Amino acid sequence: YHRCNLPKPQPTIAPFKALYASSSSKMRYLIALLTLLTAVNAQFGGFFDQMFGGGGGNGHPHEAHQQGSQQAPNNPSDASLFRQRYEHSNCDNFLCPDTLACVHFPHHCPCAFDSHQEKFELAEGQRICVSKSGFKAGETARKVELARKGLL
Repeated sequence: YHRCNLPKPQPTIAPFKALYASSSSKMRYLIALLTLLTAVNAQFGGFFDQMFGGGGGNGHPHEAHQQGSQQAPNNPSDASLFRQRYEHSNCDNFLCPDTLACVHFPHHCPCAFDSHQEKFELAEGQRICVSKSGFKAGETARKVELARKGLL
């Protein structure tokens, strides 16, 4: 039996010092991470809420600051709101079915978004509203005529 003359291991606290040192730097990293997350949430919080269905602000930063104000509910997903408005509309002549405007003749019905649409009268008192396109006057009418002929 041969005994090796290795030095007897001495208990050391060096690993514990490393642990304490690393926990201090871990705490710094944690604080930096929390600060960064707070800044990101402040900058993009409304975006994330709107994109992922959160209720905070609906993408409007001023709403988040108004405590106690309630958001109006969404319109119903059926036509009941439209039917209610239609039933309570008063008109002695012709009530336009899409705008609820009261006009003398059906072809006089305005477009719902007349600043962005052009009206074209078709046969038998019908009319269509088409999005304005192009920069030249009459370009939308040209496209409607091409579509009538089946060329577009």
